[in-house]
Order: sequence, then C-alpha cells, then structure tokens
Amino acid sequence: MKTRIASILLIGILIFLLFSCGINSESQTEPGDVNVVRTEAVATFASSLTETLVAVPSASPTPAVEPTATPPLVTVTLETPPTANSCYNLLYIKDVTIPDGAQMKPGEVFTKTWLVQNIGGCAWRAGFTFQHVGGDSMRGSQVTLTEAIQTGSKREISVQLVVPSGQNGIIQSSWRMADENGIFFGDTLSVNITVGTVTTPIATNTP
Repeated sequence: MKTRIASILLIGILIFLLFSCGINSESQTEPGDVNVVRTEAVATFASSLTETLVAVPSASPTPAVEPTATPPLVTVTLETPPTANSCYNLLYIKDVTIPDGAQMKPGEVFTKTWLVQNIGGCAWRAGFTFQHVGGDSMRGSQVTLTEAIQTGSKREISVQLVVPSGQNGIIQSSWRMADENGIFFGDTLSVNITVGTVTTPIATNTP
C-alpha cells in the first residue's frame, strides 16, 4: 500500500514539472498544444488513481475440507461344516458287556461291547471307523471295519479300554461311527464305570 502511494506522489510531481515546463516554454509551443499536454497529464493522473483505488477483496478463502477415508468392509466367509450322509445311520440296541455303573479298579483292562444295527439305506463299507468323541478315551484305539455291514444287519462293536489311575468316581467314554471321510453319523455309544467309592449326598428335609 505504501509503495502505491509513493508511486502516485511521484507521478503527481512529474505532472507538475511537465505542467511548469509547458507554461515557461517560449514560443516553441502554442497555447493549443499546452492545453493538450494538460489534458493528457490530467487523464494519466486520473488513470493512476483508478488503478490504485481498486478494491482488494478482504474475504479469506474457505479452507478445503479433506474427505474422511472410509475403511474398506471386510467380509468373512464361514465354512459350512460337512454334514453326514443321510443314507448312513446307526442304532444303539444294548450293552453286551460292562453295564453302566460297573465297579472297576484303577489300571484294569476290559473290553466294552455294544450291539448296534445299520438302519440306514446304505451299507457301511469296509474302511468305516469307530472313534472316540468325548469323555476319557481310557487309552482306547480307533476300530476300523474290515468288511461291509449291510442295511438292516446287526453287529457287535468292541473296544479294549483301560481304567484310568488316580481318578475316583464315575468315568465316561463316548464313541461314534464315521464314514471314510471322517464324518460321524448315528447314535453315540458310551461306557460308564465307577472307580473307588462314590459318595452319595444325603437328602435332608427342610422344615
């Protein structure tokens, strides 16, 4: 702003000097020429004033708003667990050995046998397995069928087990049949034994 005011003053001084020179000049310049010079000087001065007085916008620019980044959506695909073939089914009929609650000693070796029936629409093929699925395994091993069991047939399935040591009370072991893909089907077969003394709580009547 100060620079513009100084420029205006300098232009004014130059115009004044030109104006003075025009008046004091001898017959070299005629009165008509003097008027032309005065008119041009005044026009130049007015033009400089117009350029100087141009309004400067005072409004400050509005800051740009940066867009907020939206995190990408993560989709999780849950795997569907395999389902048993509806053509396979096993029905528990009865315990052949070691009834539930049988008293056993720690470390005792025994064979548990169940009688089951194939009630599905397909035969159980050789290679199907009978596996531990819950409770204490009692050191039992997987049993593999060596021959097919046709639909409607009844068979005994046996597993050799060992009574755990260091445990008292009721011990349970659960087993189930599976196809060649390891998919279980049919009833779950269990053995329940009692080791040591089981204390039965005495019921009391509350008045």
